Amino acid sequence: MYLSTSEELAAFCERASTCKVLAVDTEFLREKTYYPKLCLVQVAAGDDIAAVDPLRVEDLSPLAALFQDPDVTKVFHACSQDLEVLLDGMGVVCAPVFDTQVAAAFLGMRQQVSYGSLVEAYCGVHLPKAESLTDWSRRPLDPEQLAYAEDDVRYLPGIYERMISDLTRRDRLSWVGPEMAELVDVSRLRRDPAEAYLRLRRSGSLTRRQLALAREVCAWRERAAAERDVPRKWVLSDEVVVEVCKRAPASLERLRRVRGTEQLSERDARGVLAAVERGRACPADQCPKVVRHVRPSPETEGVIDLMYAVLRLVSEKSGVAAQLIATRDDLLEFLQARDTSRLASGWRWELAGSTLERLLSGEVGLTVKDGRIELL
Repeated sequence: MYLSTSEELAAFCERASTCKVLAVDTEFLREKTYYPKLCLVQVAAGDDIAAVDPLRVEDLSPLAALFQDPDVTKVFHACSQDLEVLLDGMGVVCAPVFDTQVAAAFLGMRQQVSYGSLVEAYCGVHLPKAESLTDWSRRPLDPEQLAYAEDDVRYLPGIYERMISDLTRRDRLSWVGPEMAELVDVSRLRRDPAEAYLRLRRSGSLTRRQLALAREVCAWRERAAAERDVPRKWVLSDEVVVEVCKRAPASLERLRRVRGTEQLSERDARGVLAAVERGRACPADQCPKVVRHVRPSPETEGVIDLMYAVLRLVSEKSGVAAQLIATRDDLLEFLQARDTSRLASGWRWELAGSTLERLLSGEVGLTVKDGRIELL
């Protein structure tokens, strides 16, 4: 059903409030804005599937209440962007959530399995992709668009039930819980302008002092983009930010020598100069640390290769995707700082960390049998 009035939404939400599980998906646009523009919210509740039009419905509070109900599990597939969009568009943090893409990695499927592949595997249904590039902000939406959108939640409740059953049978439900809780951590969803420089591309060549400038310039750019609701690169590209931080101009004339700053108004240019000055005035001990990814020695690389072989064995035996258990960086951290590694606690320790510990202490080894690597 297509819901375009507050009354229709309120009636649907009243029925949906009796459900303990909701399947949720969103359609949005963000190519020309800073904040993603929420265009459609699809919800499956029991036998009902609703496409809620947030561009037409004036009062979304009944839906917001459902999404924040701690007694209702919200089922998504690959939910990170959806959660961000719902936070920006409706001001809600959905919790608790269950992400079928994350759960699939615990059940023998690859870590980032697509929704289409999941539906085909669990339901034997091949979903069309005809509307994948639709402009969801245009109205009216036609029946084909709505059917495509509703398919994104139609199969999730059944998949969820089967996944819960499989995870329980394999005694892995407790493993999945912490991963799902991380997804709704508000600190991961909100944008902090002071940390925008951490996502600055090509910043690896900057010194600590230049990073202090980048922190201030990126924070200024973030606030400017948010205020105007335009992509941050429309204000100033990453390449220009890096060049400005390297040159550290102290005057408007010197700033204008950086190619790419000609688009800045005089007000914006002075905003950049003020940010540069704040970075220049930052005490040395408060400048961001330079994180250099030092390549491990050949000997260490060899140990990590051995650890990764064990990880692959654990993955094949357990059916949990290797990348979900650990990356090569995780293995290096476990080798160099075991106590702080995420492999040293929780389900990762139980599944792989304890075996890797025994490998590093010489208690177990590897051999080849019938063309396959096995533990000794």
